Amino acid sequence: MEEAAKLYDAAAEELEQAVAHCRTAAQHFRDKAVPRGAAHAWAALGHIRVAEESLETQARAHARASNP
Repeated sequence: MEEAAKLYDAAAEELEQAVAHCRTAAQHFRDKAVPRGAAHAWAALGHIRVAEESLETQARAHARASNP
């Protein structure tokens, strides 16, 4: 159970970082700082992908343990 909890904690941390990057990107775009906004937008997507990987790991573990 602790291993599962750690995977969810890791996903949550990545998603929180994605949120921060999205907010920063929004401000940069408002300021017409397009390259900076785009950099933060891509960073946000990277954090989302890392979170997805963590959640996929958990989903695969559940799938292996489930009984059809």
